[in-house]
Amino acid sequence: MEWNSQEGEGVLEQDVLVDAHASKDGINDGAVDFRGNPVDKSRTGGWLAAGLILGFPLPPWFQQTEFAERVCVMGISMNLVTYLVQDLHIPTAKSATIVTNFMGALNLLGLLAGFLADAKLGRYLTVAIFASITALGVILLTLATTLPRMRPPQCSDYRRQHHQCIEANGSQLALLYAALYTIALGGGGIKSNVSGFGSDQFDTSDPKEEKAMIFFFNRFYFCISIGSLFAVTVLVYTQDNVGRGWGYGISAAAMVMAVAILLGGTPFYRFKMPRGSPLTVIWRVLFLAWRKRNIPYPSHPSLLNEYHNAKVSHTQRFLCLDKAAIIEDYYSASGNEDNPWIVSTVTQVEEVKMVIKLLPIWSTCILFWTVYSQMTTFTIEQATYMNRNIGSFIVPSGSLSVFLFISILLFTSLNERIFVPFARRLTHNAQGITSLQRVGVGLIFAIVAMVVAAIVEKQRREAAVQQKTKISAFWLVPQFFLVGAGEAFAYVGQLEFFIREAPDRMKSMSTGLFLSTLAMGFFVSSLLVSLVGKATNKSWLRSNLNRGRLDNFYWMLAVLGVLNFLAFLVLAMKHQYRIQHYNSSNVNGENEQNDWNEGITSEIEMKERVEGKEEP
Repeated sequence: MEWNSQEGEGVLEQDVLVDAHASKDGINDGAVDFRGNPVDKSRTGGWLAAGLILGFPLPPWFQQTEFAERVCVMGISMNLVTYLVQDLHIPTAKSATIVTNFMGALNLLGLLAGFLADAKLGRYLTVAIFASITALGVILLTLATTLPRMRPPQCSDYRRQHHQCIEANGSQLALLYAALYTIALGGGGIKSNVSGFGSDQFDTSDPKEEKAMIFFFNRFYFCISIGSLFAVTVLVYTQDNVGRGWGYGISAAAMVMAVAILLGGTPFYRFKMPRGSPLTVIWRVLFLAWRKRNIPYPSHPSLLNEYHNAKVSHTQRFLCLDKAAIIEDYYSASGNEDNPWIVSTVTQVEEVKMVIKLLPIWSTCILFWTVYSQMTTFTIEQATYMNRNIGSFIVPSGSLSVFLFISILLFTSLNERIFVPFARRLTHNAQGITSLQRVGVGLIFAIVAMVVAAIVEKQRREAAVQQKTKISAFWLVPQFFLVGAGEAFAYVGQLEFFIREAPDRMKSMSTGLFLSTLAMGFFVSSLLVSLVGKATNKSWLRSNLNRGRLDNFYWMLAVLGVLNFLAFLVLAMKHQYRIQHYNSSNVNGENEQNDWNEGITSEIEMKERVEGKEEP
């Protein structure tokens, strides 16, 4: 609230009353309009703004920015490996590494964009900038795949079978790499901020708008799925049968249109100013703990900074971090004990400890996305060696991934309508199954998917080599289906786990932790491909799959999946949920439903007490 001191105490009192009333009515929840004034709910926010942020001109809730991002990313990742192998003559293993590195970078760069939005730019400016970067990247990709000099000479089937094709050189790949990583930078910025900016258009203190925000997230996920389905059907077919330039050109046009719609709706948005990133707090605590590593511990924890005012109780784990909260005599005498770069508070130290506590389980979530990455690389390349005919129509290899997204949609719906209600009645727990149980189910699906993939690949290779026949590409559907089912559990479980277990003042870290598991999963896939290539002298992963042993690679992932699941099981059994910990002190004999609801209520109340008090 702005106030001129010359206007007198009466005006100040009136402004305070108005501001308090506005907060009560949900008119001013920290949001402002594009001029920086308190928002007018009748003119800004709601479905109109959400539709313009994320929407296409037809239905106001159709989320064009995220739709366009999905069209671009999925249209590239699900069919890029075939372009690299068939048109640029890059070996299959190297092509798979290019795709997984691209996807890993996209998710990792989402962390950078999230940090910029929280610390400096705000969500609107971040989404606008990174959406423009994505549009530029797709235009560059269109040029890279259209210009004849950006491709090596065409290769005949005979030369291809005898590995005599000329591989694309560095200068031909330069524009392609520039385009891919420009898209990765822009797509990461959209992914990490567009849903948050959309939710900013709804006031959670208003029951009507809070209910609308729930539908917003449902429709947000719907448009992600529609964008993905459009990419792997229409765009992949266009890329294979009309031309890559046309396929990527459509993506570029969609992204440019999304940016125009986003910018055109600026007067109708509600904006929330950046309040600082939790990554700053984490970095600051780690830095101070390292700088003070030679300082002895105080005789009692109560001597640590802000010990008695801590919002999170002091614990004995990771005591080395407590040194960040030690008040040095020199700075105390000079009056700098309130400088956050001189000394941290016990609350900040304990919040960092809570994040570190999540890292072991975080590490066991990575391998699921390593398995998932095979659906965008080797499985697509498998399809090119199989019979893809439906009558006279040839199904594009990348379009087979449509079964992945159908499975995700199917099991997401079944989870909420059948599995969770059934589990709720069975366990008498309001959640039905816990977030870690969801993750565990997803990991099991991933293991089974790799076993099925290995068996199918063995049968495919034997039929091709021994019988000179091609088995149907639809034998790949089970592995797509299993991985999609696993994602429906693992995706929701991981995100829910990080949201519930992250410190109250670091909720945005939950998205960061989740995105980092995706990024690491793709990077681990690249690492494994490289290590397997060196260990087997490239005998498993060859450009000609009929001469390789891709099934062994799948078996290896299945074995790693089992070992990873056992580690996850041990960690999950030892983990104590924050809410369950709070409820353990309840001795009134109330049922689990009430305990769970009280835990949620106490968590919300705590969040409200500390809202806006975190220093950047």
